[in-house]
Amino acid sequence: QVQLVESGGGLVQPGGSLRLSCAASGNFSSILIMGWYRQAPGNQREFVAMVYSNGLTHYADSVKGRFTASRDNDRNMEFLQMNSLKPEDTAVYYCNAVSAGRGYWGRGTQVTVSS
Repeated sequence: QVQLVESGGGLVQPGGSLRLSCAASGNFSSILIMGWYRQAPGNQREFVAMVYSNGLTHYADSVKGRFTASRDNDRNMEFLQMNSLKPEDTAVYYCNAVSAGRGYWGRGTQVTVSS
């Protein structure tokens, strides 16, 4: 089992930055993939970014060049640095982890981009 807790969300003006964190805990040996997804009101949850255990990253086209995902394997944490934020980035951001063939989700953190 993996428990995930996100933090770092909030209200930011367009063009601003936020850094999200996700802490993983529980009884597990390793986490293969840690990722970020988001869901805006009225929309389906969508992929944002992911980081493999070897550091390889993958991003949605909508955030490439603005968002950077990273992880600290020793502390079982994942981060999402979000720069040049736009109003359309407003959503609840969820941390995701894949371990031993199972997927896990955090409860989400709200990010609002507005002037």
